[in-house]
Amino acid sequence: MRAESTILHVDMDAFFASVELRRRPELRGRPLIVAGGERGVVLSATYEARAYGLRSAMPMARALRLCPTAAVVAPDHAAYRAASIEIMKIFRDVTPLVAPLSVDEAFLDVAGARALFGSAPRIAADIRRRVATEQDLTCSVGVAPSMFVAKIASTRCKPDGLAVIAPDEVLAFLHPLPTGALWGVGPRAEATLTRLGLRTIGDIANTPVDTLRRALGDTAGAHLHRLSWGIDERRVDPATTEVTVGAERTFATDITEPAALARELLRLSGRVAGQLRHRDRRARTISVKVRYGDFRTVTRARTLRDGTDVSQAIYSTATDLVTDLGLLGGGRVAGAEVMAVRLLGVRAGNLVDAGGGSRQLLLGERPDGWAELDRVADRARDRFGAGAVGPAALLDRPEGPSPGPP
Repeated sequence: MRAESTILHVDMDAFFASVELRRRPELRGRPLIVAGGERGVVLSATYEARAYGLRSAMPMARALRLCPTAAVVAPDHAAYRAASIEIMKIFRDVTPLVAPLSVDEAFLDVAGARALFGSAPRIAADIRRRVATEQDLTCSVGVAPSMFVAKIASTRCKPDGLAVIAPDEVLAFLHPLPTGALWGVGPRAEATLTRLGLRTIGDIANTPVDTLRRALGDTAGAHLHRLSWGIDERRVDPATTEVTVGAERTFATDITEPAALARELLRLSGRVAGQLRHRDRRARTISVKVRYGDFRTVTRARTLRDGTDVSQAIYSTATDLVTDLGLLGGGRVAGAEVMAVRLLGVRAGNLVDAGGGSRQLLLGERPDGWAELDRVADRARDRFGAGAVGPAALLDRPEGPSPGPP
């Protein structure tokens, strides 16, 4: 009996843009961009827009030069989260082994569901049908024996496709693909592999692992070699698969004033902390994203000893990271050029359950001090609305554009 693949990767097609089209059916068939203003970047674009060369994270000025006839709509993250919740319910109707990667994609292990719902390809087809009929959205599904092969398969069959890779077809599927298709191969690693003459996954597979270790480092070299042979022993685990939450803002005009950046960090940190508490999660890694006026983008991250969902702890860590970049008072060098900031973001990763373990107190902090303030503020917002309470430093200041996707 032929072995069967039972891991699914479901990826929504142009998710934000597709949700917008549900309430704007008159725009179907036209190029559509979801973006946070003319100074922002492309958050999502329909495939009609992508045909002009548009892609996510592209500056809007360039996107509109490529496709000046595109319709542009502002993001509605509440609508996207609501759609995501309904889609994940469809997945969990099939199996409890659902591990979301973000609001618009998830892994499913359907090995235990086959007796009730049929083969994995049939389950995948049924999921696509339900998403289409119940949510008026399309998704692409990869079916494979492992998580990383399923993810590559879903990418290769976009949009609105289904790709099934049987266990004995994995190497024939992987080896002709470019090295950049592998998880963990970013632009730098791809450039290194190209210098070695390695252009396909098959080239990596047929290269001695010691050569890869010398070029990429021991861990990365060994990891990519294993992936090139289709070896991925991870399991779909809803409790451990990483999901990050975050918020970001593109400013109407570039910011150089440290006080303005500090206020925005406070605002974004509070939003990230609120998302964590809403999901009953804590973060062990806090990162910041800074895009300068010349579109150069840098990120910095710090891993904490214990997970946190406390606004002040996230703000303190984010402030340290931005200070290290020389953008807040303590990191500035006298006479140094002042860098203008176009975009600022805060993100929380390495998530753990809120109920798991104790929280390390900040120096001088009384037990439950900042955390209790957050809980009181949450209750006030639930009762009186989002603007009912907030840090004094943010009072009487405009909110500005909505933050980026969680």
